[in-house]
Parts: sequence; structure tokens; C-alpha cells
Amino acid sequence: MPCPEPRGEAMRRRDFISLVGGAAAIPFVAHAQQSERMRTIGVLFPAAPDDPVFQARLAAFHQELALLGWIIGRNVRIDTRWATTNPAEIRRNATELVALAPDVILSTGDSTVPPLLQATRTVPIVFPVANDPLGAGYVESLARPGGNVTGFMLHEYSISVKWLELLKEIAPSVRRVAVLRDSANPSQTAQFGVIQAIGPMLKVEVTPINMRDAGEIEQAVETF
Repeated sequence: MPCPEPRGEAMRRRDFISLVGGAAAIPFVAHAQQSERMRTIGVLFPAAPDDPVFQARLAAFHQELALLGWIIGRNVRIDTRWATTNPAEIRRNATELVALAPDVILSTGDSTVPPLLQATRTVPIVFPVANDPLGAGYVESLARPGGNVTGFMLHEYSISVKWLELLKEIAPSVRRVAVLRDSANPSQTAQFGVIQAIGPMLKVEVTPINMRDAGEIEQAVETF
């Protein structure tokens, strides 16, 4: 039966084995990091490259990715397209971006989601803000978006009621209210419907004014 090792010798032996084992593991970890698949994120902005607002948003996006361990050039690549506000340019950039087969696409605004949906029904699309994703047909429902699109809506339509209620609190004698809207925008049409529905309860007559019609706006201002 072998003699037991002195306690100090046993400790040094364990330390040595641990050191060797750790050293042997280092190449394995390094290899695992090097072989990590590069992920690709596509970004479509309806703005010019020098737009300060979208530049700030992109910088914040990069910063948050880094905090989550996604380092540009190491394990993630970002293809950013500045499509301006031109619908034709947005459609072209959306098609080109989808052709790159990114893992996911960040889409900002209601002007970029529809062209992307026309280009793909498989690549995941995430929008940080949209007026009415349900009414616009981006998602099947707010609880279960379905499809390849998800994100955040600007606000619920119920908040539109609060606008009229607040106006009545500020000016109780108000009886007629004009609501400026873009009739071609489904979300604004829905918002007006909510405001119009609450009007009788607040004893307020609500009239829609189309923002695209300069003559109608001038006439409304004169009337009110």
C-alpha cells in the first residue's frame, strides 16, 4: 500500500493538474470562438446617411448589441441601407437587402415594412415602431403576430380618447373640434374613428380635416 502524500505535496499536485488541464482547454475555447458562425443583420432606414436622428438610433443599436456580446466583425455583420424617403429607393434597397439573406432585418417605420414583406415572407423582420401593425396587415394579431414580422406599435388607439378628454378639461366650453389627419394613412383613419366615437359622450362635434388638401385646411381654419 503506497504511503500517503504529505498534504502540501497533494495540494501542489492538484494545482499542477488543474493548471495543465486549464492550459489544454485554452486552444479548444479559442477554436470554438473562431469557428462561431458570423451572423448577419440587415438594417433598412427611410433616411439619408447624414440624418442625425437615425445616426443616433444606429449608434444606440450598435451599443446595445455590444452589451449583449455581439461584436461587429467578430460574430456579427451589419448591412445598413440608407434608402432616403423615396418609395422607389426604399423598394430597391429592400429587395437588395433580402437578396443578401440576412439572419434578421431591422426595419424602421411604416414606409419600410411593406416593401420588405413583398420581398420576403421567411426572413425575420423586426420593427421598433409602427403606427398600426395590425391594421396595416404586418401581423395577424397583437398577441400572436405570426408570419415573419414582429415589433412594437406606437400607441394603442384608446389613447386617442385621452386627447379629446384632455382638451375638454383645458377648455370645457369647446363644442366643435377639427381633427387633422391623412386619410390615406390607415392608422390615422382608425384614430379618428375612436375620437369621433367618444365625441357625443363629451358633447363635442368632431370634424375630420384632410392634411393633404390645403384648401380644405384653410376653409376649416376660417370656419373654426
